[in-house]
Amino acid sequence: MTLNLRRPILIGGIGLSAALWLLETLQYSGSEMGETALIGLAAAGAGYWWWKQQSPKLELALPEPLVNREAAEKAIATASAAINLLAQEAQNSANPANLTAKLDRLKAELDRQDLRITVTGGKAVGKTALIQVLNSNWASQQPSKQIFSETAPLFTNTTNVDAKISGDLVLFVTAGDITDSEFKTLSQLASAGQRVLLVWNKLDQYLPTQQSQVLQQLHQRMQGILGTEDIIAIAASPNSIKVRQHQADGTVKERIENQVSQLEPLTARLTKIVTEERQQLVWASAVREAATIKLEAKTLLNAVRRDRSIPIIEQYQYIAAAAVFANPVPALDLLATTAISTQLVIDLGAIYQQKFSLDQAKTVAGTLATQMFKLGLVELSTQTITGLLKSNAVTYAAGGAVQGISAAYFTRIAGLSLIEYFSTQELENAKGIFNLTELTKTLQAVFMQNQQVSFLQGFINQVASRLAPQMSQSEAVNSAAN
Repeated sequence: MTLNLRRPILIGGIGLSAALWLLETLQYSGSEMGETALIGLAAAGAGYWWWKQQSPKLELALPEPLVNREAAEKAIATASAAINLLAQEAQNSANPANLTAKLDRLKAELDRQDLRITVTGGKAVGKTALIQVLNSNWASQQPSKQIFSETAPLFTNTTNVDAKISGDLVLFVTAGDITDSEFKTLSQLASAGQRVLLVWNKLDQYLPTQQSQVLQQLHQRMQGILGTEDIIAIAASPNSIKVRQHQADGTVKERIENQVSQLEPLTARLTKIVTEERQQLVWASAVREAATIKLEAKTLLNAVRRDRSIPIIEQYQYIAAAAVFANPVPALDLLATTAISTQLVIDLGAIYQQKFSLDQAKTVAGTLATQMFKLGLVELSTQTITGLLKSNAVTYAAGGAVQGISAAYFTRIAGLSLIEYFSTQELENAKGIFNLTELTKTLQAVFMQNQQVSFLQGFINQVASRLAPQMSQSEAVNSAAN
């Protein structure tokens, strides 16, 4: 194993740990073990306090609202920057040409005049009938063009995620009070910045008293999500009614009478939106589409960066294992592993273009270590590793094997947590701004994914094979001493 001597944090931290161990060893012959352990604990505690004291407070970056043409152009430029970054780092392993073509099309559509209206909702709520009556009774009378499209019925298959709903304007059609699934979808659309009208169709199937009750329920349910003017009751294709007419001769004649569509509230609202918000809706669509293109580029870029990060994590996990295995005082492990984690933060940050200062890297490393203890991950994993090692008598007998393999495991968990966290961050966040709550959640998720016994057994074998030369030397020393 070769250490990079150009990493002063790593070398300095391990060196300090080793020096303290040496001091403890020299004092061992003239003092009892309790005093030695006390010296080790004090040294490690002082060193860790120094690392923590050098750390600044971390801040959370908040997103900015996107509403106008300038925002649309900015979103397109941001997506373009992500594509360019992918092209620079991918080295032909990912082709961003199709993303560039999508973005070029989006730029050309910033000034389009047609409005794309998507009609969506569950099964049998009257989507098709609504489009037909709007095209014949409203859209043809407008000075500009409206293009209607219908999605497949939502909520028909609970095992699959419904197709993405998009459009300049979305008419979400329901046949009555909304279900939990409908509420969730409406909330997601609104939170994504999608302009939505909630259209309660089939008004004619309710009595007048029921109509007011349902409408009130819809307003209460969507309070804070949609404005009251965007919740509209209609009857796109009312049911025909049977009319009975008594004749003078005592007979009764029956006829089927078709009802007229009740669309006035909806067409009035649509006319107002088309007149006042048309261009803003087009720009808002551009913002969302640019964000989707950027996400595609970012996903490809994250895959490239992950491939570059994994070997670095593996390198540091073996360094941690060797450093801690060689150090027989557990209290001093903390100093070496904190130095390793700090260097790991800096190296992974460089791959993800996160500009960390030394102080910020120390804070992140310290936070990861602290959270591992608080969440009980250290105790749980150490017990599991100890149990698995007992099946290998030779490995288990080697001094420091549990500590060494545990240090490697925690270094790997820290590294994987960092790349998962970095993968979720905006590409523009290059100032080392951290959300510690999100980092902790990521740490928990990564730990659960890497806690399976099968994975740990394979990991133990890997690390043990790297430590084999040191284990052999340790066993030889122990045999000679006995």
